[in-house]
Amino acid sequence: MNYPVILHIETSTNVCSVALSEGFNCLFSKSNDEKMNHAALLSVYIAEALEVLKTTTKRLDAIAVSSGPGSYTGLRIGVSTAKGLCYGLDIPLISVSTLEVMTITALKAVNGQENVLYCPMIDARRMEVYAAFYDAQLELKREISADIISLDSYSKQLADQPVYFFGNGAEKCKSTLTHPNARFIENIFPVAENMIPLAVEAFNRNQFADVAYFEPFYLKEFQTTAPKKNQG
Repeated sequence: MNYPVILHIETSTNVCSVALSEGFNCLFSKSNDEKMNHAALLSVYIAEALEVLKTTTKRLDAIAVSSGPGSYTGLRIGVSTAKGLCYGLDIPLISVSTLEVMTITALKAVNGQENVLYCPMIDARRMEVYAAFYDAQLELKREISADIISLDSYSKQLADQPVYFFGNGAEKCKSTLTHPNARFIENIFPVAENMIPLAVEAFNRNQFADVAYFEPFYLKEFQTTAPKKNQG
């Protein structure tokens, strides 16, 4: 069986991250979260990944890129780079949800606990976040939504079972989401290595983005619309 060789690019937050995989096997992974310097680091990390690829007899089959929601600047750099590589190498583009990548990271942190919900949060502004709910099988249980966090936010989910909140939007919610079922996981951020299972699944299903027209979900789009309050 031939396993797809995929280059993964994650730049939706302050973390700049690149990985190279063959099937589900990670051949290269590198990340930096010190500051928002994606423009300087991304090309370097990609060059290092391609040097690893040269040591094999393989060629890239696709580029996977994080699709947001996330930083306008970070996503713009990552997506434009991914598109350029796809055009230059004549290979398909795979779009991967940032919130799903974060949830995979969280599942690893708590060993995939069952009978709980996982809520990745991307910080927007003030008490606004972009969030979704997943179960331990990564099934979407509530659609991605723009939320304003208040004392009764997510009351329906929290009444039924424990909920793990994580991501760069979760820290500011700790003092507000005080329900006994509210749990917080620290230091969860999207990294390219955790894109691998999602990208391989999309590749095997021929789920590719249109390179010419693909645009990620910038947080700028969220901030120009009225968020929904007290999502349940």
